[in-house]
Amino acid sequence: MVLNFIKDIYNSKYLLYKLIINDIKQQYLGSYFGILWAFIQPVVSILVMWFVFQVGFKSAGVDGVPFILWLSAGMIPWFFISDAISRGTNVIVDYSYLVKKVVFRVSLLPLIKTFSALIIHLFFIVFLMIMFFIYGYKPSIYWLQIPFYTLCAMFLSIGIVYITASVNVFFKDMTQIVAMILQILFWATPIFWTTKLIPKSYMWIIKINPFYYIVEGYRNSFIYHKWFWETYKITPYFLIVSISLFIIGVFIFKRLRPHFSDVL
Repeated sequence: MVLNFIKDIYNSKYLLYKLIINDIKQQYLGSYFGILWAFIQPVVSILVMWFVFQVGFKSAGVDGVPFILWLSAGMIPWFFISDAISRGTNVIVDYSYLVKKVVFRVSLLPLIKTFSALIIHLFFIVFLMIMFFIYGYKPSIYWLQIPFYTLCAMFLSIGIVYITASVNVFFKDMTQIVAMILQILFWATPIFWTTKLIPKSYMWIIKINPFYYIVEGYRNSFIYHKWFWETYKITPYFLIVSISLFIIGVFIFKRLRPHFSDVL
């Protein structure tokens, strides 16, 4: 079932590409700065965090790395995941006019927001590399594993979106629930605080959060210089969780798909 599902999506890759580009254009259509808002808002968020914790609270660097670099390495993957999930939850409702068309492959819709968020995210990865270069850090071979962690973040987001977007058609409160859960996970994930603050006996609670793996993966690539296979205990766990969420998402989507048109 899942393999056929993936095959159908692959066969519609050109249509998906057009939908992704169109989604990016529509999102910022009519605003004065246009697509620049996709970059302005995350940068402002990072600067505010930096000002509060480094300038206001006089936070020192973390593990010998300037706080702004350490913070950005965690915030940038979070922006990607949260944007993909929060916007993806509403995608079927937003594209209800396509859902009602018999010939349209509705399974493409949950992918649109994730891939449009990915395009913005790729620019931020380059932005992060430039930041490290400005601070005197030379390009590292460990940067080569960034695509791996980006794919992990994308796959995790897609699995979640297939679940939330399908349920949101019938349960409109799902949007608010997702926003609340993302807010909780933001503070529960070591994005602007270090795991050194957590006793080792409680670290398992932090590590069961799959977003932890993504954030730490980016920092391992940019800061700590660890390969993904060195985290041999948590990598299999993350992959199992991500694959399970994707399979569950596909199952829920296929079960609810025949009823979308009746509700929209």
